[in-house]
Amino acid sequence: MKRTQSERLFLKAREYFPGGVNSPVRAFRSVGGTPVFMVRGKGPYVWDADGNHYLDFCCSWGPLISGHAPDFVVEEVKKRVENGSTFGTPTIEENQLAELILSNHRYIEKIRFVSSGTEAVMSALRLARGFTGRSKILKFEGCYHGHVDALLVKAGSGLVTFGQSTSAGITNCIAQDTIVVPLNSDDALRQAFELYGKEIAAAIIEPVPANNALLIQRKEYLQLLRKLCSANGALLIFDEVISGFRVGFEGAAGYYDIHPDLVTYGKVIGGGFPVGAYAGKREIMDQVSPLGPVYQAGTLSGNPVAMIAGYTQLKHCLSPGFYQKLEEKTRYFSEALNDINPEQFNVSFMGSIFWLNFSSEKNIASPDKIKSDGVEKFNRAYHRLLEHGIYFGPSAYEVGFISEAHELEHLDFAISVFKKIIPEILK
Repeated sequence: MKRTQSERLFLKAREYFPGGVNSPVRAFRSVGGTPVFMVRGKGPYVWDADGNHYLDFCCSWGPLISGHAPDFVVEEVKKRVENGSTFGTPTIEENQLAELILSNHRYIEKIRFVSSGTEAVMSALRLARGFTGRSKILKFEGCYHGHVDALLVKAGSGLVTFGQSTSAGITNCIAQDTIVVPLNSDDALRQAFELYGKEIAAAIIEPVPANNALLIQRKEYLQLLRKLCSANGALLIFDEVISGFRVGFEGAAGYYDIHPDLVTYGKVIGGGFPVGAYAGKREIMDQVSPLGPVYQAGTLSGNPVAMIAGYTQLKHCLSPGFYQKLEEKTRYFSEALNDINPEQFNVSFMGSIFWLNFSSEKNIASPDKIKSDGVEKFNRAYHRLLEHGIYFGPSAYEVGFISEAHELEHLDFAISVFKKIIPEILK
């Protein structure tokens, strides 16, 4: 494939933006080469600036659960834009989306819309601290929660450690309010609450960790976390920016039947537009301004165009069999790939999320089990997949997504490509 236009555009972009991009992973630093500039998407496909088209398993990193530009969303967005795109006032569309979500979700009672998943997490942490009067946050190694200062930290050398900053510009005093424990360790979890339980405002976890591979957790582990939070007066925050409305309408909370105190959302909730939200129990959410003392605001929060897109998409997600069909397709695809060479290549999946793992390890639940040579193999496979017209997020640690627009014929095409290139990569 020729990518002359993408290369030219990237050269110009490097003059405008740090690294030529507005979000780091887009720069192809992990896999090498030049980023592909996309100009159009429809159904399961995207087209680049050179006219090449790709079967897309990135789906804009997860939001596009019905594929690119589904007609039913596009039509409603057009109608809304023709009547104005933003007002800075309450709108009907905010009520519509909130009512749809709250009336079909047993685990949340009130919601506040924001503009991104990071903003949702930042607001949920502030709310947890305001509600409990405590300062410390417990997080888990291998879970990503956006570029919130308090959560851009990693663990130290011990089992239970205070955070160490992973980004310049984050002060030690911020990092030291974050306690980091390894995923999938009951002992570390118990020890953290024994040491700091009465200081912890909230524990935040991706119940389906999907930003650093797909690290599927035991239900018993999440239940233990719920129990320890309740026993110590700490809030439990489920970061469902990826899993929310993706593994089911009630997300991981419904999948595991575990009741978090707060939940954060992004991606699917916006129907392809920038939307985030945090939601939870009424007595907690009522602490948010203007009703309570915890301040949070946003000029474009509850933007009516994003609201109608989200409403239209989520209403469609409630169609009978919607999630069952997605999971069936994901299972079909994943199991076919697992038959290629299970001693060196495995695909894990949950709902309509899957992860390509170039190793013999199965059901990895913590990031320390990810093999570095598997990352190198993914990087080589990535460019072979591009050449065959298949697009994934450009990082071995990122997951893939199946959308409603992926039909069996699309999956069979992708399977045939994998059968061709995987044996070559693994030689």
